[in-house]
Amino acid sequence: MKIRNIDFNNNLILAPMAGVSDVGFRDVCSFLGADATYSEMLSCRAMLHNPKKTSLMTITSENEKIKIGQIFGHEPEIMAKAINSPFLSKYQIIDINMGCPAPKIVKNGEGSALMKNIKLASEIIKTCVKFSNLPVTVKFRLGFDKDISTDFGRMCEESGVSAVTLHARTSVQGYSGCADYDAIAKLKQTLNIPVIGNGDVKDIESYKKMLLTGVDAVMIGRGAQGRPWIFSEFLNKPLLETKFNIIKRHVEILKRFYDDKWLTLYLRKHFLWYAAGEYNASDVKVKLATSCSIDKSLELLEKLFKK
Repeated sequence: MKIRNIDFNNNLILAPMAGVSDVGFRDVCSFLGADATYSEMLSCRAMLHNPKKTSLMTITSENEKIKIGQIFGHEPEIMAKAINSPFLSKYQIIDINMGCPAPKIVKNGEGSALMKNIKLASEIIKTCVKFSNLPVTVKFRLGFDKDISTDFGRMCEESGVSAVTLHARTSVQGYSGCADYDAIAKLKQTLNIPVIGNGDVKDIESYKKMLLTGVDAVMIGRGAQGRPWIFSEFLNKPLLETKFNIIKRHVEILKRFYDDKWLTLYLRKHFLWYAAGEYNASDVKVKLATSCSIDKSLELLEKLFKK
């Protein structure tokens, strides 16, 4: 796949996931085969008015390959000011989120709410394309409560984006039900720009099914939670490190940037995801859920993975 002048080596992309795709997680996913990684959603308003928060959210790893910064907002004039923010200078591509179903995002007329206002969505895209020196892409859903993905994708292309990503569920569905791969195939057949498919890719079978839609690349989100080695599996490559060492690498990178108090609470969910796929992990998961020590949690995981 090629997005404007940027060549991708494989078709595997780590999805932007709020509260999940931190710099350590992106690093290990890149190490294990992800060709491109997204930042968490970056508020255009926060870039202008809350630089400290944005600074923490835009830390990147030197091991990430193609870095994509994902922005969100609903005010074209604010987005025009933010699109060339120094915070976005480390990215090669800028993506606009028009698919997030989170109530607080939708309430502000952002994320998937923009699929109910195609005129405003187009204005935002045109503004960002005009003021950005980087390729601009858009990630969206089937629609807010019904499938309008083909029309919306066509609007995105006509408004100047270099590629689109379709998460094949409606906003109302959230993460329930099944992703509609037929809709992804239809969008790919309709557009002339690259189409990235997203939704329910969690194993080799679903990965191959997604490839059958004809997409240019595959985005993996929840399927990678606690399983960053899924990228190596899809590439049919052996792990170069033990799974526990990969977890340690994730933690060690985060320790460079964040204090232990915050990190101890934040890492609990990651530790639980890592443990979830292991045999006989129920007792360990209870301890991980209440652990107040990163080192103790790592000890528990080390024993679990040795089994």
